[in-house]
Amino acid sequence: MFKKLTLIIFLSIFALSLKADDGQKVESKVQKVTVFLNGAQVTRTATAQITAGTSTLIFGNISPDIDVQSLQVRAAGDFTILSVKNELNYIDEQTRQSGVVALQAQQKALRDKINFQNTLVAIDKQEAEMLSKNQVVSGDNTGLDLIKLKQALDFQTQRLTEIKKRELAHNDEAVRLITELMKIEKQIADALRGSSKATGNILVTISSKAATSTTFTLSYVVKNAAWYPTYDIRAKNVNSPISIAYKANVSQQSGEEWKNIKLTLSTGNPTVSGSKPQLDPYYLNYGMFYQANSAITKVSGTVFDNQNRTSLPGTTVRVKGTSIATATNADGKYSIQIPGGSNQTLEFIALGYEATEQAVNSAVINVGLNQQAQMLNEVVITSLEGRVAGLNVTPGSSPTIKIRGAASTIPISVRQIENQTNIEFNIDDPYTIPGDGKQYLVNVNEVELPATYQYYTAPKLSTDVLLTASLTDWNKYNFLSGEANLFFEGTFIGKSLIDTQVSTDTLNLSLGVDKNIVVTRTLQKELTEKQSLGSNKKETKNWLINIKNRKNQQVNLLLEDQIPVSQNSAIEVETQEISAGNLDKTTGKVSWNLTLNSQAEKKIDLKYQVKYPKNQQVIVQ
Repeated sequence: MFKKLTLIIFLSIFALSLKADDGQKVESKVQKVTVFLNGAQVTRTATAQITAGTSTLIFGNISPDIDVQSLQVRAAGDFTILSVKNELNYIDEQTRQSGVVALQAQQKALRDKINFQNTLVAIDKQEAEMLSKNQVVSGDNTGLDLIKLKQALDFQTQRLTEIKKRELAHNDEAVRLITELMKIEKQIADALRGSSKATGNILVTISSKAATSTTFTLSYVVKNAAWYPTYDIRAKNVNSPISIAYKANVSQQSGEEWKNIKLTLSTGNPTVSGSKPQLDPYYLNYGMFYQANSAITKVSGTVFDNQNRTSLPGTTVRVKGTSIATATNADGKYSIQIPGGSNQTLEFIALGYEATEQAVNSAVINVGLNQQAQMLNEVVITSLEGRVAGLNVTPGSSPTIKIRGAASTIPISVRQIENQTNIEFNIDDPYTIPGDGKQYLVNVNEVELPATYQYYTAPKLSTDVLLTASLTDWNKYNFLSGEANLFFEGTFIGKSLIDTQVSTDTLNLSLGVDKNIVVTRTLQKELTEKQSLGSNKKETKNWLINIKNRKNQQVNLLLEDQIPVSQNSAIEVETQEISAGNLDKTTGKVSWNLTLNSQAEKKIDLKYQVKYPKNQQVIVQ
């Protein structure tokens, strides 16, 4: 008995010593978040009681994905901070989102109801079997009462019919419940996608001569957060100013909940290197060729899970190195505008999946993403196996459920601050960004600008005629490159791109295609065979451009085409006809500023001749 008591006392003292060594847990709260184009800086505050001597404070429920190099701890008082350490905590899991907890409660309730329906079906089958066993009538019973036999058979028929009806009703109800359960499980999987079971701790070791109380400020950068701009551009008609609504799409899944915080949006990007680039020599040699800019201006496609081929809604699709981005819809489909220039690359980022990149070499790019290794072990979706009243459910399968992404638009007050290297948009009112990875819309600014409207076409590239608007003095509004939703005369007409990577004071916007202005470009003659003389060869191209204004109003149209430009003295280009157009001899661009009345038609001739050595091959278009 004495030995047993001694052991209990020893274990108690040992447990107390372990508890003392664990340190003092301190509750902290997120006060401010600055969201960058990639990543975010989180600022927390906490009040702690410091004991005399050396002690350790543990600030828990921190994001497990922080950049340790960015961690800062500040406090004022008569004590010394000896060390700051970050660690992952796999014992205390992250606090589950309230929405997930509610879904899991629905999941359990549905499973209980399905089990109850299955029990009722089993009871009905047992009753039917009992009635079947009692319906055997022996032919040896000579004293059988036919009236009672008829009554017994009628009773059995009525009861079996009622049992069958109940069984069908229970099966139908089970099918409905299973369908609802599969939707709930899909929703839970979507909410948990990309989340980690681990949480983070920040351990601060302090040396103090006396007990005291102080407030700590912790700041650090998290990775799983971002924002990108989108715009709504509205024009009533070609005589009205342009209205531009500047919006931010903010998302985060850092493992923290940002509730009623002070939100700041920054145009900075801490993931981009700030190192000075090195300009290497540019060497030329034989065999090099000139590659023209890509003509791809829009890319669309579908993003899906490589493992089960299901669509991935909410995937961020970004033009690498820019702020131009979009998100896939409920079916995993996306469409994104591509800025001018070659060698563009798309980045595909989905929480819980390995990010991937694709070069823009096609107008349609479908991408499959691979799940991260931790997700294959951590996220388990329970599926029903078996068949219930004609519904087949196989292990591991789940139906494709269309889930509308959550988005909220709130009229708020925003202050813009221009720093040396970035612009900050400070949201005055407290804001909440849940950690579910979905896009939340924040209004940043809305401006109205005078615009000059003009129609534009380059029929060599496309015979579409686009309405364009030119805006001056746009730099002061701190726009970033991004997609724009176009509304003209109260109707949504498509998407365009605000490309701010230009050095001019005029911002040109495309407001969509107008099908009431028809343009054709046809080749009239080819004189190649008749112009082969001596050691030289001549090719003549004669293009006829026809423009028809079918609108009920006069339009101003800028038409552009081109004459080839020689880069070799042996190749000569002669301009023969440009129908009073303006020719830039350096670039070969020919432009016509036309005014077309309603129902008017205009014809333009573009004719040029190329002379080159007969023994050389020159492609003349």
